[in-house]
Amino acid sequence: MSDLSSSLEQRIDRLESIESIRQLAGKYSLSLDMRDIDAHVGLFAPDVRVGGGKSGRAHLKAWVDSTLRDQFTGTSHHLGQHIIEFVDENNAIGVVYSKNEHETGREWVLMQMLYWDDYQRIDGVWYFRRRLPCYWYASDINSAPIGDMKMRWPGREPYTGTFHDLFPSWQSFWQHRPNSDELPEVATPAPLEQFLRTMRGDTPAPKIRVR
Repeated sequence: MSDLSSSLEQRIDRLESIESIRQLAGKYSLSLDMRDIDAHVGLFAPDVRVGGGKSGRAHLKAWVDSTLRDQFTGTSHHLGQHIIEFVDENNAIGVVYSKNEHETGREWVLMQMLYWDDYQRIDGVWYFRRRLPCYWYASDINSAPIGDMKMRWPGREPYTGTFHDLFPSWQSFWQHRPNSDELPEVATPAPLEQFLRTMRGDTPAPKIRVR
């Protein structure tokens, strides 16, 4: 009976954790779009790494505040599918799709991207440990992002985003066309809680150009 009780508690904890992590993504978008920077940085671990050897919420707040004031009049982030997998009871990873709108100068820029997230539970509360933004395109609403160099912000040269760079299947798909006369081999499905890590393999994080 004790084993059954323990298993049930673990399953309930897992479900509650999944919901808490999903709420993180929604709170991230709302606080960012409404410019509540204190609420926004409070979603991250207290010692979050900001870059340049800096860490902590104060440094993150300074960076977010400066980025939003300098680049965007307004933003709106629309979330799509959210896949969450647990590394252990206090650490998890996830992928979240996001389609965003930005008022920047005289242009209205639409963007498609995904986040690769690392989550951590600290003192019973789930936080972002890290968010890795991978962009597919950013382009004015009146200009479809067809062709190469899909990241097209006003006032700078177009460049290529990193939307596909975490997943080696993208290049493999285009580089290797199967023999149409033979049935293809099918890999064994990924183990439980290993779907994202199986897809990514050992691919390192790409260098991200935020804008």
